[in-house]
Amino acid sequence: MYPLKFEPILKQTLWGGDKILPFKHLSDNLTGVGESWEISGVEDNESVVANGPDKGFTLIDMVRKYREELVGEENYARFGNKFPLLIKFIDAKQDLSIQVHPNDELAKKRHNSMGKTEMWYVVDADKGAKLRSGFSEQITPKEYKERVFNNTITDVLQEYEIHPGDVFFLPAGRIHSIGAGAFIAEIQQTSDITYRIYDFNRKDAKGNMRELHTDLAREAINYEVLDDYRTKYDAVKDEPVELVACPYFTTSLYDMTEKISCDYSELDSFVIFICIEGSCRLADNEGNELAFCAGETVLLPATTENITITPEEGGNVKILETYV
Repeated sequence: MYPLKFEPILKQTLWGGDKILPFKHLSDNLTGVGESWEISGVEDNESVVANGPDKGFTLIDMVRKYREELVGEENYARFGNKFPLLIKFIDAKQDLSIQVHPNDELAKKRHNSMGKTEMWYVVDADKGAKLRSGFSEQITPKEYKERVFNNTITDVLQEYEIHPGDVFFLPAGRIHSIGAGAFIAEIQQTSDITYRIYDFNRKDAKGNMRELHTDLAREAINYEVLDDYRTKYDAVKDEPVELVACPYFTTSLYDMTEKISCDYSELDSFVIFICIEGSCRLADNEGNELAFCAGETVLLPATTENITITPEEGGNVKILETYV
């Protein structure tokens, strides 16, 4: 096996912007691209291998073919042929709807699906760009519903001005929304279940109000209030900095100016690299080498024992590393 790249799945949206294509060095003439699904095992949205002998296979084909070799023994026992993570870039030219995602128990009961715990890493942000995460004051489920109907739900949400490098962890049940001008990398459980709570009374291209899921969301929301919903970390050069560790994924940031070797010989999991800035070369213990640059995502199979990351001479590289 070898490091895998995939064809991006580009999603045109009502709120999409113009940052994803240049960031990924793509020449498509699409407009309003709000999302690029980098690695996806979601049904009908399965990523396709873009390099090497397995080019043209879907991600799920790869899991069925290689099983533990690709995802790791414990992951294969836990998830079977379902790939457990979904990786995206998101570019919001307008505010996204306020939404929430169900946890595993509720998602299984209602949709026979995984829940959706996720995290955001801010790649770029226009001046004054904001996002919302969590409640700013305690409310009841009854008050939540009233505030949705009288257009005051945003008054009780915590709002943050964002900058590149900001991180937010969003466990299933946390109310949230991405604001205009935000460009983020998103790591999440494999689930496409979103309960839309409030959409600012906007209309779609046909003049229709988009469907809301007020009642479904009411039971999915965690109403607890935290002092601060941001993830704080110390920025360190040339060594991994852990950002998030949860039952669904562990994510670290590598901010590099020099060559680094990563030892995965004791890790029973695939590893995903998401390049946020710069360019480098990846070389694994099997002798495979790969050019890797900003806007690209690579999946290292669980058989990878170690990999060396070499930044371009004189360059700086930022990579998100995530595994289950």
